[in-house]
Amino acid sequence: MKNNDFNLSPDPLVRFLQKPKREFTKADIINYVEAQGIELINFRYVGGDGRLKTLNFVIQSREHLEQILSTGERVDGSSLFNFLETGSSDLYVVPRFKTAFLNPFSEIPAVDILCAYFDKSGNPLESAPGNIMRKAHRAFYESTGYQLEVMGEIEYYVISPKDDMYRATDQRGYHESAPFVKWEKLRTDALLAIAQTGAELKYGHSEVGNFCDDRFDYEQNEIEFLPTQVEDAADQLIIAKWILREVGYRYGVTVSLAPKITAGKAGSGMHIHIRPVKEGKNVTLVDGRLSDVAKKVIGGILDIAPALSAFGNPIPTSYYRLVPHQEAPTNVCWGERNRSTLIRVPLGWVGANDMVAKANPLEEPMNRDFSGKQTFELRSPDGSADIYLLLAGICVGARHGFEMPNGIEFANKTHVDVNIFDEKHKARQQSLSQLPSSCFEAAQALIDKADVFKQKGVFTDALIQGVARKLRDYNDQELRKNLEGNPEETMILVQRFLHCG
Repeated sequence: MKNNDFNLSPDPLVRFLQKPKREFTKADIINYVEAQGIELINFRYVGGDGRLKTLNFVIQSREHLEQILSTGERVDGSSLFNFLETGSSDLYVVPRFKTAFLNPFSEIPAVDILCAYFDKSGNPLESAPGNIMRKAHRAFYESTGYQLEVMGEIEYYVISPKDDMYRATDQRGYHESAPFVKWEKLRTDALLAIAQTGAELKYGHSEVGNFCDDRFDYEQNEIEFLPTQVEDAADQLIIAKWILREVGYRYGVTVSLAPKITAGKAGSGMHIHIRPVKEGKNVTLVDGRLSDVAKKVIGGILDIAPALSAFGNPIPTSYYRLVPHQEAPTNVCWGERNRSTLIRVPLGWVGANDMVAKANPLEEPMNRDFSGKQTFELRSPDGSADIYLLLAGICVGARHGFEMPNGIEFANKTHVDVNIFDEKHKARQQSLSQLPSSCFEAAQALIDKADVFKQKGVFTDALIQGVARKLRDYNDQELRKNLEGNPEETMILVQRFLHCG
C-alpha cells in the first residue's frame, strides 16, 4: 500500500498508523490509544452460539494497558462452549492485534480487539472453532501448495412497523431504491461502520424479499465483501453481523439473519465465494476456462456438501429455505451462472474488459485482464452458520478434492447446465444426490464423513460428536411435514430462531 492508500482507508487505525492491519503490533495499539485518548479496551470473542462476547477494560495506566495486551485474560469456557466441562473450563482469551478497530458505537472512546482462545498450557485451544479453521486452512496449503481466499454475502431482513407509503411490489425488491425501500440508510450506515473496522467491502443493496403482515414490514437487504484470506474473511463476517444488529437497535427495528422469516417468501442465505490462490495469483481460470485446480476444489466440497450442512445450516428453519423454486439449492451439483445449483460459477469478466470505454467515449480501452476477479459460490449456508466451522469445512472439502482419486471426474459428473427445478429436467434432478432436509439428517451426514474432517488432525472427534448430538436433539426429521398447513406453529418456530448466529 502507498501512503495515499492509507489516507483513503475508512479505518481510523490504518490512517493513523500508516500501515495495513496485518502489520499491527502491540506497540502500535498502545501508540494509538495514547495519541487518541482511548479510554476503553474491549476484548471480543465468539461463543458457541456464534455471537460476539465482550470483556471491557477501563485503561488505568500505561502499565495496565501493556499488561492487558501482553497477557490476555481468563474466562469461563464452560459458559461459552457446551463441549467444555465445568471442572476444567478456564481458558485464556488473547488479543489478535491485526483485528483492532475503533468501536463505531461507544460513547466512551474504545478500541475493540478480537481474541483467540488458549488452554491452560498456553497453547491454542484444540477444539476452539477459530483454531480448527486455522488448522484446516494450514492443512490445505501444506497438502496442495494452494491457499483459499473467500468472501461472504450476508442477507438479512429489517422488520419494522408497517408503512403504506411507496410500497414495493411483493417479492420484487431486488436492487430497489428509496423510497420504495425504507431501510437504505440503515444499510449504508452499517456499511460505513463495517468499513471503519477494516473490512474489505464489495457493496450493499436491497434484495428480492419484501412483504408485510397486519403490523410489520419485512424488507430484505444484502451486504457483500471482497475475497480475502480465510481468517480475515471470518473476522469480517462476525463483526458485520454484530454491527448490523447494533445499527438496527439504534434505529428501533429488528435485523434478522434467520434463514426463513415466513413460508412462501424469499429466505436469507450467507453465500460463500471461493477462489484458490497460488503465490498471490487467483488460479480459478486458465485461458478463460475453469481450471483443473478449481474443479478439484469444487468436486471435494460437493463430495462432503451434505456434511457441511451441519455447520452451514445448523437450525431447523434452515431447511425451510432449502426447498425448490426459492433460488436455494437442494441437490449436490454445480454450474455456470445457474442459481438452481449448490455451487455456482458467476458471470466473470473474460473477454469483457473494454465495457467502460464503450460506455464512455472519452475513455481509452484498457485491455486489462480482469479474470482474477473470478470466484465460485457455495449457495447453501445461511446466517445461522458457525462461520469458523463452515470455513474450516470448506477448506477440508477443498483439500479432499485433491486427495480424491476422481476429484475432477466427480466434478464433471455433477455439472449441470439446466434449471433442475424445471419439470422437464426432473430426471436430471433425481439423478443427483440431495442435501439434508433436516438437522437430524445433517448430523448423520457429518458422522458419515467424520473421517474426512478428522484427517490431518483438523477436526476433533469430540467436536464432531458434539455438533451431531446438538443437531439430533432438535428431533426435526418430520418437522416440515408436521408443520405444513400450520402457520401459527411455523411462526413460533421462526420466532425461536429469529436471532440465530
